Amino acid sequence: MTTRTSEPVTYAYVVARGHPDLAKTVAGLAGVAGAPVHLIAEGGEDGDATEIVLVVSPVPAADFREEGLRRHLEDLDWLEAVARAHHAIVEEVTALTPALPLRLATVYVDDGSARDMLRSAVRLFAERLDHLADQVEWGVKIYVEAAAPTAPPAPGSSASADVTPGRAYLSARRRQRGDRDAVYRAAQEAAERVGDVARAYATDRAAHRPQQGALAGDAGENVFNDAFLVPRGRGEAFREEAARAGQGLTGVRVEVTGPWAPYSFAMPPQSATDDGEGADGAGRDVRGVTS
Repeated sequence: MTTRTSEPVTYAYVVARGHPDLAKTVAGLAGVAGAPVHLIAEGGEDGDATEIVLVVSPVPAADFREEGLRRHLEDLDWLEAVARAHHAIVEEVTALTPALPLRLATVYVDDGSARDMLRSAVRLFAERLDHLADQVEWGVKIYVEAAAPTAPPAPGSSASADVTPGRAYLSARRRQRGDRDAVYRAAQEAAERVGDVARAYATDRAAHRPQQGALAGDAGENVFNDAFLVPRGRGEAFREEAARAGQGLTGVRVEVTGPWAPYSFAMPPQSATDDGEGADGAGRDVRGVTS
């Protein structure tokens, strides 16, 4: 089916359990591109707990078809606006009922196509909603700070009297490599500490690629970027203990964010991409994930 660029397509935000107040809650919300939000329902009736709903809104096809999305990927302001609107809808829904956030810019040709998807996967969604009930996502990132360059001995000093410029340079380079290796070893220790915390509190873990470039900001090199699924009542304890994972480790900073809707756990992991690790995240080499 072909969609004209002047016609809207259906943008999907989140799959959720039915709730008597959900339709009223989303009715006053403005989604991506300021569009009104509505529900597509499957199973059950009148918002009962057996009903599974898809939260959607119309968006311009010209912006969200393949060509338009490719063009907008270079526009960080546009992407940020879409992400903020998407996240705002997800937060409103998850505050009311168990929900599965969908990926940014998930679109269907129209509401009928979206309904077909929901109907075909309703059992999978119901099982996943049961799994995620009363759990939230926490993110943990580990950064290493760049070591200050090691200067060669000053000309004329006693330390440089018997050292040629070439040897001084090589010696400085060796010290720099040693300092960098030490920082990575410290980051590895921090990652193992986070794993210990996860074993105590988390029920699931998702490993993400470390952020680079503009996404990483100026906070150093991001070498660990994982998400953890934690029961809501244990979230603050997880946050406090995970944040202490970098204590006493030179050149390492640990950042904990959340709680979030369970974006990283909305769909079950695929066996083809399963790395065999549990919620603890043990065994990861923080240098390996950035190479």
